[in-house]
Formats: sequence, C-alpha cells, structure tokens
Amino acid sequence: WAAHRHGLDLPHYAVSIVRGRGIDANALRWLAARHDPADIVFVDGWTGKGAITRELADAVREFEAAGGPAGFSPEIAVLADPGSCVRTYGTREDFLIPSACLNSTVSGLISRTVLRADLVGPDDFHGGKFYRELADADVSRHFVDAVAARFDEVADAVDVRVKELLSADRAPTWEGWAAVERISEEYGIHDVNLVKPGVGETTRVLLRRVPWKILARKGAGADLDHVRLLAEQRGVPVEEVDELPYTCVGLIHPQYTRGATGADGKAVASR
Repeated sequence: WAAHRHGLDLPHYAVSIVRGRGIDANALRWLAARHDPADIVFVDGWTGKGAITRELADAVREFEAAGGPAGFSPEIAVLADPGSCVRTYGTREDFLIPSACLNSTVSGLISRTVLRADLVGPDDFHGGKFYRELADADVSRHFVDAVAARFDEVADAVDVRVKELLSADRAPTWEGWAAVERISEEYGIHDVNLVKPGVGETTRVLLRRVPWKILARKGAGADLDHVRLLAEQRGVPVEEVDELPYTCVGLIHPQYTRGATGADGKAVASR
C-alpha cells in the first residue's frame, strides 16, 4: 500500500518478541545501526487482550535502561484492534486475519520464535522455524497479490476513513483487557493467559490447544461459522453471551498447561 498509494519503498523486518522473554535486543541494535530508531514502527496483525502491546512497551524501556540505543517508539500499529489497546489501527472490528489460522503458509513459511540456549547464542538473533515441508501449501504470495488487487477500488474509501480516524479519539480504553479479567474470574479460571479473546485467538485455541468452551457474542452470525464448525468437531460447547467486546472468546481448560494439546483432538468435558 505504501508503494502503490504513496510511492514509498519501506523496508520490512521480522523482529521476535516473546511474552515473558522480551524482545530480540540484538535485532534492535542491528536496526538502530542502519535506521533512525525514531523512524521505526512496530506492526502486528491484531490485538487480543493486549499482552504483546504491554510486553513491547516494557521491552523497549528495559532495552534502553540496559544501554541500548534510545528512540524506539514503544507503540505498535495493528490491522485490527478489537481490544482497544493501541492508537494506530485499521479497524476495531473483530475479524479473522488469515495468519491466525493459516500461520506460516501465508507468512513466507516462517512461524514461531525459536529461543533455545543450545541453538541461539547471546550474540545471535532469535531463531525462527522455517516450515519447508509445507512449501506445496504455501499461499503467501497469493495472499499478498489478492489484497493488493483490491487497492484501487478501496482507495477513495481509505482516504475518507483515514480522515475520520485521525480526527477521532483513538486513545486506548483497554476494554478488552478488562473483559478478559472479568471472564477469568467469572468462569473460575483465575489466569488471564488461558482466556484467548477475539476470533483469531479463538480459532487458534480450537486448532492447537485444549479448548474448554467458547463464548460467542449474541448476534455474531455467519462471521463465526468456522468457529462453530471447529467447536462441533472438537466437542466444545459454544455459549452465547451479551456485552462482549469481541465476537468470541476461547477458554483453555484450567486443568491443563498453556501448551497442552489434546491427544484425541477433543475437549475435556465442560462443567
């Protein structure tokens, strides 16, 4: 879009950040040696409850406190911000972004940080997993081309929408984080990391984890057809609720670790 609409050639980089482990400090030093840190913008697909938004702010602060080059903005820009966690976003609607369910096959076959001491040294960048075996299923270029093909037809609407956004109050309300904390307590989970808000995170819960139940906003309609299908396949109850800032929320069973995956692909019985 930057090249098509504005004639800009903007370099892109992938920088690892891991909840609880922080950001790749070596990558930040590399970037600072080649670009003015003030010109760098961190970009992500969507916000869930805003954990990475907070992690980034903490990581940039710790990086500078440890003597790293100053000037990196701790803010992040996203396509979708249903949790109301950032100031720069394309929409605050909760919609499914392809990388939430197709992962590496729409991301150049790169997915998941590798951060093991036996593989990554103190002077190395964080590692990344390359899914060579999925090359035949890779649709990364097709995805980009399909999006770019729509640029001209939405250009005028974008101009209008940008003006509206710039004049609106875009301050984060953290509405999503508050909802996650409330759900965690109401459902007896007592761990916000086991509450996965938004259609993207819910889809991932159903594909990867041990789902307990799905909360769906009343009236969400066809946008959640794939969630209902996956829930049916895995034997997970879908509970419709009011006053949900997201279209849906996936709950991981509190009796299992965060990385658990059911061997039979089924959920445990809901209480």
